[in-house]
Amino acid sequence: MNLLRKLNCLFHYYPKSAPFSSLISSFTTHQLTLTTFPPDSQIILTTLCSNGQLKEALIEMAAPGLEMKFESYDMLLNACIKKRAFREGQRVHAHMIKTRYLAPVYLRNRLIIFYSKCDRLREARNVLDEMPEKNVVSWTAMISAYSQRGFATEALDLFLEMLRSVTEPNEFTFATVLSSCTGTFGFELGRQIHSLIIKRTLDTHIFVGSSLLDMYAKAGRIHEAREVFESLPERDVVSCTAIISGYAQLGLDAEALELFRRLNLEGMSSNYVTYASVLTALSGLAALDLGKQVHNHVLRCKLPFYVVLQNSLIDMYSKCGNLIYSRRIFDNMPERTVISWNAMLVGYSKHGMGREVVELYKLMRNENKIKPDSVTLLGVLSGCSHGGMENVGLEIFEEMVNGKDGVEPDIEHYGCVVDLLGRAGRVEEAFEFIKKMPFEPTAALWGSLLGACRVHSNIDIGEFVGHRLLEIEPENAGNYVILSNLYASTGRWEDVRMVRDLMLKKAVKKEPGKSWIELDQTLHSFHASDRSHPRREEVFAKMKELSIKFKEAGYVPDLSCVLHDVDEEQKEKILLGHSEKLALTFGLISTSDRAPLRVIKNLRICVDCHNFAKFVSKIYMREVYLRDKNRFHHISMGVCSCGDYW
Repeated sequence: MNLLRKLNCLFHYYPKSAPFSSLISSFTTHQLTLTTFPPDSQIILTTLCSNGQLKEALIEMAAPGLEMKFESYDMLLNACIKKRAFREGQRVHAHMIKTRYLAPVYLRNRLIIFYSKCDRLREARNVLDEMPEKNVVSWTAMISAYSQRGFATEALDLFLEMLRSVTEPNEFTFATVLSSCTGTFGFELGRQIHSLIIKRTLDTHIFVGSSLLDMYAKAGRIHEAREVFESLPERDVVSCTAIISGYAQLGLDAEALELFRRLNLEGMSSNYVTYASVLTALSGLAALDLGKQVHNHVLRCKLPFYVVLQNSLIDMYSKCGNLIYSRRIFDNMPERTVISWNAMLVGYSKHGMGREVVELYKLMRNENKIKPDSVTLLGVLSGCSHGGMENVGLEIFEEMVNGKDGVEPDIEHYGCVVDLLGRAGRVEEAFEFIKKMPFEPTAALWGSLLGACRVHSNIDIGEFVGHRLLEIEPENAGNYVILSNLYASTGRWEDVRMVRDLMLKKAVKKEPGKSWIELDQTLHSFHASDRSHPRREEVFAKMKELSIKFKEAGYVPDLSCVLHDVDEEQKEKILLGHSEKLALTFGLISTSDRAPLRVIKNLRICVDCHNFAKFVSKIYMREVYLRDKNRFHHISMGVCSCGDYW
C-alpha cells in the first residue's frame, strides 16, 4: 500500500517531469523494493515546497515518521519562513518534538528565525532558552528580533547574558545590538560596547562602523559619529547615508548638504534612503533650486517607486513654498500611506490654507483607504487654526472627542484647540478650556496661550500665564521674552526691566533673530543689524532708499514691534535692522527684476517685517516667500496667503 501511495504521488506531482512510462520501465528492470525506489519522501517534499504547496508538504511529512531527515526539516522550515506561515511552522516544530528528533544547532536557529519572522518572540525565546548548545548565530538572531521590534531592554539584557556565556559576539552581533543603545542608559552601555569593539579590532568593519555612527548620531553626538565615519577604511551606501541622515535629523542641514556634495564627488552611490535624507536637509534650508536638482537626479537614476522618497519630496516642496509640486506628486502616487496624507495636510496647514486642509481631510475620509491617525488630526486642527477657521476646527475636535475617527485626543490636540481659540482672540475661552482639560497643562500649551495674550494685549491672563511658565521652565528664554514684550506693549517698562534682570540673574539668553536667503545655490545669512556680510554697505544704503520709497507709497513703521524704552527715531532704526528686512533687501539688489525672493526666519516674523515684505512684493512686482518658525507666507502683489492672520 505504501508503494502504491508513492506511485500515486508521483503521478500527481510530476506532470512536467520525464514521461511516466519511463518511470514505470525503470521499476520493471529493478526489484520493487523501498530501498531502490528513486522518488522518496525527500524528493516529493522538495517538489512540493518549491511549488509553494506547503499544506501538501506537511501531509507528506507524516509519511517518513521517525525517518525524517535534516534536509526535509530544513526545507519545510525555510518554506514556512518565506511565507511567515505560523501554524504550519508550529506543526514542523511539533513533529520534531513528537518524533524526539535531536535537532542540530542550525535547525534550532532556523526555528528562532521562523518565530521571529512571525512576530512570536516568546516562542523564539523559548527555543533559545531550551537549546543545549548555542552558537553566535543563536544569540544574534534573538538579539536582532528584539532590536527590530523595539524591545531595546530585552535586546541589551540578552547581549549581557551572551557576554557571560562561552560564546563570543561577532561583528554582526555588535552591529545588531548597537541599534538598541538608545536613551541615557542605552547610550552609556553603547559606549562600553564601543570599547569592546575596539578591543576586538572590529571598529573598522563596515557593518559595525555604520551601526556605531548611527548610534552616536541618534544620541545627538554628531562629532563622535563623524569621527567614526572618517576612521572607516571603506564606506558603503549605508554608512554614508547614516552620517548624512544624522546631520539632517539634528537640524544641521547645511552640514548634511555639504557632506552629501563631498561624498558625491568622491563617487558615493546613493539609494532612496540617501535621497530622502538629503531632501530632509533641503527642507530645513528651504533650498528649492537644489531640491529640484535632487529630484531631477532621482528621476534620471530611474529608481523604482518608494513611498518614503515620494513623501520626502512632498515635504520638501511644501517647505520650500511650492505646494503645486507637492500636490502633483501626491496626486500621482500609485500608493499612499498615512504619512503621505499627513505631509500634504501639514504642508497646507503651514501655508495657512485652512480650506484646502479641510477639503483634503474630507477626501481622505471619503476614499476610506487609509485611516487618519493622531498626526492627521493635529495637521487638520492646526490648519483650521492658521486659516482662521476656528468653528470648523472646534467641530472636528468635538467629533474626535465623540470617537468618530477612532483617534482619541491627547494633550497635543488640546493644545491645538487652545492655539485655535487664542489666535481667534478668544483668550478667556482658551483659558477656561485649559482649566477643564483632562490633562495637566504642559509648558508648550501655556506658551501658546501666552503668545495669544501678547498678540491680543490681554495683560491679566498673560501675566498669570507668564509667571506660571517661569516656574515650569525657568531656563526657557522665550517665556521671558514674551512676558517682557507683553509688559512693553502696555508701557509697563519697570516690569520689563524686572523680567530682563531676572533673565540676567538666571543666565538665560534670548535666541538671536536670523534669516537666510538662497542665491545661486549659496545660502546667505543675516542677523539683526548685521554688519558681517561682505556687501553690508550696499544692503544698508538700499535699505534707507526702500524706507523712503515705501513711506511715500503708504508704509508706516509699526513701532509697537520695538520693545525697548527708546525714542521713536531709535525704534525706527532698530526696525530697519531686522534680519528678514536685510535678507529681502539683499535679494532685491542681487537678483534680476521680478525674480522671486525666498527668505527663512528662525523666529516668528514680526508685524512690521510682514508689512515691509508686502510692500517689496507690491512695488517691485516680486513673489515673496517667507518661512518663519511657525508657518509659511506667500506674498503676491502685496497680498499674503495668511490673510494677515498668523
